Amino acid sequence: MKQAPKHPVRLERQGTIALIVIENPPVNALGVAVRRGIAAALNAAVAHDKTDAIVIAANGRTFPAGADIREFDMAAQEPSLGQLFDLIENAPKPVVAAIHGTALGGGLELAMAAHYRIASSDARMGLPEIHLGLLPGAGGTQRLPRLIGAELAFDMMMSGNQLSAGICAEIGLIDSVTSGDLRSEAVAYARTLTEVRPTALNRTHLMDGGDYMATVAARRAQVKADLGAGALAPLKIVDCVEAALLLPMDAGLQLERAAFEDCLASRESAGLRHAFFAERRAAKFPEAADAKPAKVERIAIVGGGTMGSGIAIAGLQSGFAVTLVEQGESGVNAALEQIGAFYERSIAKGRLSEAQGAAALTHLQLTNKLDTLGEADLIIEAIGEDFDLKASILAEIGAVAKPDAVIATNTSYLDLSALAAATGRPANTIGLHFFAPAQVNKLVEVGVHDAASAQAVMTGVGFAKAMGKTPVRARVHKGFGSGYIGNAILEAYRLAADIMLEDGATPAQIDGAMRSFGFPLGPYQIADMSGLDIAYARRQSKPRDPDVRYVEIADKMVEQGWLGQKTRRGYYIYAEGQRTGVPNGDVLKMISEHRAHKGITARKFSDRDIRDRILLAIVNAGARLLGEGVAARPSDIDTVMVHGFGYPRSRGGPMMDADATTPSIIASRLSVLAPEEPSLWAAAPVLTMLAQERQKFADLN
Repeated sequence: MKQAPKHPVRLERQGTIALIVIENPPVNALGVAVRRGIAAALNAAVAHDKTDAIVIAANGRTFPAGADIREFDMAAQEPSLGQLFDLIENAPKPVVAAIHGTALGGGLELAMAAHYRIASSDARMGLPEIHLGLLPGAGGTQRLPRLIGAELAFDMMMSGNQLSAGICAEIGLIDSVTSGDLRSEAVAYARTLTEVRPTALNRTHLMDGGDYMATVAARRAQVKADLGAGALAPLKIVDCVEAALLLPMDAGLQLERAAFEDCLASRESAGLRHAFFAERRAAKFPEAADAKPAKVERIAIVGGGTMGSGIAIAGLQSGFAVTLVEQGESGVNAALEQIGAFYERSIAKGRLSEAQGAAALTHLQLTNKLDTLGEADLIIEAIGEDFDLKASILAEIGAVAKPDAVIATNTSYLDLSALAAATGRPANTIGLHFFAPAQVNKLVEVGVHDAASAQAVMTGVGFAKAMGKTPVRARVHKGFGSGYIGNAILEAYRLAADIMLEDGATPAQIDGAMRSFGFPLGPYQIADMSGLDIAYARRQSKPRDPDVRYVEIADKMVEQGWLGQKTRRGYYIYAEGQRTGVPNGDVLKMISEHRAHKGITARKFSDRDIRDRILLAIVNAGARLLGEGVAARPSDIDTVMVHGFGYPRSRGGPMMDADATTPSIIASRLSVLAPEEPSLWAAAPVLTMLAQERQKFADLN
């Protein structure tokens, strides 16, 4: 990574225009050194009797892209962002912000504190704090509605979306857009202001108090209806925007700061910030010390089913040339139909234009010939989970791929080391485990086995990042099968749920308890959606551990032909064309008969019992993955669970939840919940393990 210069802010002069230049790579974050540098440069510029106006600009790829989030949990250091922006706003000489790249969060608040704003035509602006459970805390909630009005200000802050420079100019957020040299244009613009004295903030959008307050009231009601009273940051944003009209600027800023501190102290914000940093830590692979990603321009995918077609779409959307190989003409046609349907839907919904859809498809080659793989830089095998079939196909791929090509298998649970050996070039073979739907889900587990080269691993990581995915490392070793994090967690999750199902709970009750916790779907809704036959085939293909309780209910359902949504009958019954169902009474009867046959007396479970059993099982599985070295960090497990399985992002992830729970609480819940299931619940070392792994990471970083 490029190191920040010793002095991240410098003051230059272009005649009577003072130029404050920020250089704090990679994104010019507004850390304390930058804040102090800007303040010192501004004071020096104002004190110079030859200064007529001031331009604030940045070197590198972007205007400040936000505050330094790492400082949120540290003791405050002056000047704060708010103090700095007050200094800029109250400067006695005109200040112009020259915006390029992305002005986000504190970066946009810096620009709004300036008296004028000019942006390059490709610049983008936004206030994404809501994604961290926060609100703009350095004047954004007070200055933005004054510039663009309450309705548009709410839209920007509640969504966190980025807007183009053109749109920002249309709504009044910036004063000018240029396609030329931004720095020169900004200095020229500043020269036109030499006879202008800075005035109070634009208050035109605060003039009609009746309409403004009606907008505030409507947005408050909408937030409460959609998100509930627990939606702290959105409700605080409403309060702050209301204050922009009702209170003097100084009082409004004080209220905003108090609201920001309340949000910062919330469990939701802590979870969201943890998830944010966890994603970035997950992308740091140790192999990066020895190799860099090789260039990938053309990818090839062998297998055009749902997963293979999804990977192909993701590749096309990211600008890769894609070769998709499927068996026979009928297979090729089926893959083309799936991919074509995606683009038709995207065009119909306005996500893509017809021209964009057509352009993407020009980069797709569909064939049933494996010998077309010789031009690909990266080849992904994505056929069904049959070891012999995969090994055979991978051997053929190894024979035709070019010498430096990276080969990846999308296996979700088969032995990666053995599959890599089948290619004849294990050093160039890795795992790339995409999560469905591959064209949407951001998670990719990168399987690393002992023989894999650092070059192959980092090429896989680079490819995942180029597709906008979040890569997570999973280390495979002998005796641990595929070694993937997600499947090990999912097995523990499903086993905990199935034991409760057998012991007295219902599918709907378990699903409801997990939805109320924050999962988008419960485990049995997901099973119906995925198809019960998929998991059944996997269970039948692997030996059972005699020490682990086995629940046969799902097997009996498959044997009855109840496969979920695909047969309109699973744990739920589905009407034609419907994705939500009603409980299947036949399944409830089957479960009751099953219990009677096994001599199980049904017991009652509270929603808390259900939630805690499942979460403790997940955490226990995570601790085992850390102990085995499959997962490098607890936060990697959190990233997999958030992106792969819908764990509520606002909680950070299961390992963060475990960190927030005292050992005595875990011990007491274990003793109450399932003392008879030691193989599932032997989680005594969980917190110790987490503490050790967290300390290791801290020592390394």
